Amino acid sequence: MRRRKAPVREVMADPLYNSVVVSKMINKIMLDGKKSVAEKIVYTALQVAEKKFDGDKRGIEIFNDAIENVKPVLEVRSRRVGGATYQVPVEVRPERQLSLSLRWLVDASRKRNERTMAERLANELLDASSDKGSAFKKKEDIYKMAEANKAFAHYRW
Repeated sequence: MRRRKAPVREVMADPLYNSVVVSKMINKIMLDGKKSVAEKIVYTALQVAEKKFDGDKRGIEIFNDAIENVKPVLEVRSRRVGGATYQVPVEVRPERQLSLSLRWLVDASRKRNERTMAERLANELLDASSDKGSAFKKKEDIYKMAEANKAFAHYRW
């Protein structure tokens, strides 16, 4: 039996852009509690993305576009019914959408092979904002899987 739900912690907005989402991205990038290093990576990536972008978009706008494009609408959850396991498509809650999109962006940037993490993140953000890149592909794959398993939607709980 489960106890009570864990309280949701409020994340402080970051000092430069005054955005909670940027702050969450910094926390996702952070390794071994080195927050200042993570901040430097994210802020540099946003500046690099702004410089590389053809139009006149600001770094934070590119970042927000990338997040919006990577947010999943549907996902599949495993559900056991009478000895068989079905992949049941379910809608994704807004908090989880944000969390998944940040995680996918960070994972995809870590797998890239540019020189610095800031460059990798900047390029992944640019790709995601223009509907390309690994993180966006991951979202598309998850959506296709949910569409393919639409027949099991009645097992939703």
